[in-house]
Amino acid sequence: MSTPASTTALILRHPAIYTMNAARPWAEALAIREGRLAAVGTLAEARSAAPGAREIALPGRMVMPGLLDVHNHFVWAGRAELYELFFPPMLTLDQIIDQVSVAAAKKAPGEWLVGGIWGSGLIGELTHEARLRLDRAAGGRPVMLRDDSHHNRFVSSAALRLAGIGADTPNPVNGEIVRDPLGGEATGLLLESASSLVEAAVARALDAAPQLDVEAAAHAVRRMNACGVIGAQEALTTRAVLRAVKALEDSGRLSAWIVGSLPVTDAPLAPGEYGEELLALRDTYRSRHFRPDAGKIFLDGVPTSRTAAMLEPYLPDAVHGCCFRGGATLSVPQLARVLSDCEKRGMSVKIHCAGDAAVRIALDAVDVLRSFNGPGLAHHIAHASFVDPAEVPRFAELNVVADLSPTLWFPGVIVDAIRSTVPKERVDRFWPIRDLQESGALIAGGSDWPVVPDPSPWPGIQGMVTRRDPTGRVDGALWPEQALGLAEVLRAYTINSAQAMRLADTTGSLEVGKSADLVVLDRHLFEVPAEQLAGTTVLSTWFEGRVVHEVTGAVTEALA
Repeated sequence: MSTPASTTALILRHPAIYTMNAARPWAEALAIREGRLAAVGTLAEARSAAPGAREIALPGRMVMPGLLDVHNHFVWAGRAELYELFFPPMLTLDQIIDQVSVAAAKKAPGEWLVGGIWGSGLIGELTHEARLRLDRAAGGRPVMLRDDSHHNRFVSSAALRLAGIGADTPNPVNGEIVRDPLGGEATGLLLESASSLVEAAVARALDAAPQLDVEAAAHAVRRMNACGVIGAQEALTTRAVLRAVKALEDSGRLSAWIVGSLPVTDAPLAPGEYGEELLALRDTYRSRHFRPDAGKIFLDGVPTSRTAAMLEPYLPDAVHGCCFRGGATLSVPQLARVLSDCEKRGMSVKIHCAGDAAVRIALDAVDVLRSFNGPGLAHHIAHASFVDPAEVPRFAELNVVADLSPTLWFPGVIVDAIRSTVPKERVDRFWPIRDLQESGALIAGGSDWPVVPDPSPWPGIQGMVTRRDPTGRVDGALWPEQALGLAEVLRAYTINSAQAMRLADTTGSLEVGKSADLVVLDRHLFEVPAEQLAGTTVLSTWFEGRVVHEVTGAVTEALA
């Protein structure tokens, strides 16, 4: 729910307002005028800044700035939650087939069935025979199922036909149509850019009903607001996403700051969505709350399908042998040229780097760029998970943001799947978050939703503090020496992300002049055990001085 923006002044009182402003970390009152903070400090200061304003005592145990998600695909996530089949990545192939059978029975003949998430550990089971089972379960309908990295797809025979994939279809650049080793027929498993062939067929079906994307975006923003998130960097901004966000803004329903990341090279999951024609649309879709001012590059794939570029070889397998390291999509000179062009356009770039070799290439390219052009925009390395120790200090030296997403810095299903392809000793040194923070790098928190099935930042916050699975389903800790203190983690999800998204002059902390974006929490984060952080409930979320989410309705009633 949301209330209309008010032109009247308002004072909010609470004994524990955490501002994220190092000069004044705690306050007891906020004065709000025209959606902006007019005072942050004592009640007397707030009253002086807004004399005669209505005063509201906020409930809960703690107030803090609204949170920001530096890496998020919220329109895709909204689609998944509203229109697609969802199952958790720990299901077996038999269980997935059963789920498809039930969902297909509710579909019209020939209607697409799209969903996921199958666990990467199933890759070896997704054979020609598995595709035939999928065909039978779907009743011959086209099916596309995404994996837990969202880089790979498992599809039915009908989906292959609609995508134009036949016996003679070549592998696209940076992708593979996996084929049966005996007959050469496509198994239905599509890796990396090969996934885009079927995604394009699904997109053609969605283009016939663009309002579906608008409602998906609206649903996703409400979900984010309910978790306390008031801003996100959309990490692969296609034309469909541009249209949906603009429509949401035009209807007055965009209650979050959104930064768009437009593909600036061919993106494996967004075929045909890069080039001058796309970039020329930026000003057409720019609005008060939407800034399409970032670019996106996929420099490699993901370790679970052995497509991430690694410095050391993957574990041996029958297909790749003993010394395979994956590969990057661009060389250092090629990447440096793309980054230079983007900086001329005023665009920072989010560079997908799942492997440590890709991280090195990205840093080398930024180094080349700096040597020719001097200081420039802060580009992002997403996902900053596998980083060679020698590269850690270069993030700060080169002003490169460590985009920490998705929330996998603790034991879990995807980490276990990575262990099946990457040597144990390397996975045991996964996500050097403390090393990055102590070296001076700007670390920013993100979800990569829907790669993780929930946009809530609170499990990620707990996991960053404990390096243990917040759900308790998986025992142990992942490199516990890399755990961070709570104050540092909260900065990663507020002012650091705002800085990374070039929104720090607008939001990310409670300071005079900034947007009145805040959350009211059911617990004092600094007074509860770390193991209780993931269970935090957001009692209310405020965006530009208005309530956009509330649990009880008490504040809305007081404002009426």
